[in-house]
Amino acid sequence: MVTNIQKLEVLRSMKIFNSPEGLTPDFHHAYITIGNFDGVHTGHRYIFERIQAEARQRDVKAVVMTFDPHPKMILHPERRPFYLLTTLEEKMTLLEKSGVDAVLLIPFSLDYAKITAQSFVHDILWQRLRIGKIFIGHDYTFGRGKEGNQAFLEKHGQNLGFSVSVIDAVKSSDDAVISSTLVRRCILDGEVRKAMTLLQRPYNIGGTVIRGYRRGNNLGFPTANLAPEKILLPGKGVYAAWVIAENRRFDAVLNIGYNPTFGNDHLTIEAHLLDFKGDLYGKNIQVYFIDRLRDEIKFTTPENLMAQIRQDIVLAKDLLKQQSLQDLPLYFT
Repeated sequence: MVTNIQKLEVLRSMKIFNSPEGLTPDFHHAYITIGNFDGVHTGHRYIFERIQAEARQRDVKAVVMTFDPHPKMILHPERRPFYLLTTLEEKMTLLEKSGVDAVLLIPFSLDYAKITAQSFVHDILWQRLRIGKIFIGHDYTFGRGKEGNQAFLEKHGQNLGFSVSVIDAVKSSDDAVISSTLVRRCILDGEVRKAMTLLQRPYNIGGTVIRGYRRGNNLGFPTANLAPEKILLPGKGVYAAWVIAENRRFDAVLNIGYNPTFGNDHLTIEAHLLDFKGDLYGKNIQVYFIDRLRDEIKFTTPENLMAQIRQDIVLAKDLLKQQSLQDLPLYFT
């Protein structure tokens, strides 16, 4: 059976290893960092840039070690829903675009979680990976019971022959520490513009277009109803977005909510693609959230709703015109 990791390896120039034993000798003495890196946000990419810059000076490889599934999904199965910013394939794409030489993608399990800090350092980092340097955050912990930390790594690194570099947290313009948790909170609150700044790309969701109530058609604004692949959705409201459909990018006005004018009984995601004509039923599209236009509103008549949609379209066109792709170097995931 072909695994997800094997499928990813076929598609990329970046090396992907799914076990420390698989690491080839040319990746020994690499400079490495370890983490979940969900979202591959600005803070993560700062770490990757540091690793690459120092690795190039020593003519060694820059390697990212990460996990699938996310460890918290295994260690805390009671926490649901569990929101992730990126699918595995998206994360691999973004890591490759970040310029690292390889990813060590470790299948995470309860057994793996039982590895002691001592064993992790001696058996994995040193005996199998032969690392030259490890880059960590100031609060990094590892191993069973989180018994390993910066001091633990520095002590064993001195004995074994690798060095440790501690990278301070990266902060946003409003002095908030940039983290995956912060980005998720922004998205859930509908602050997609702020999330885009933290990610340096629009937050995206993909999925299949399904049949809805067809009310948009009746109002003169046909919509694509999306069955999303991700659980993490922006808060209820109306958004300006880009939609990739049939290998083209369209400006769009998108609504997430219960359509209170008509009283839906379940949440829907409906995108009105501007200047699109065609049938998208059953096809996959990608939505990139650029800005939030307004809250959901219950209108007294369909005519009032139509008038508001026309205003939404004008505002969305203006906002999307102002957004340059050059400002989003990692736009396409």
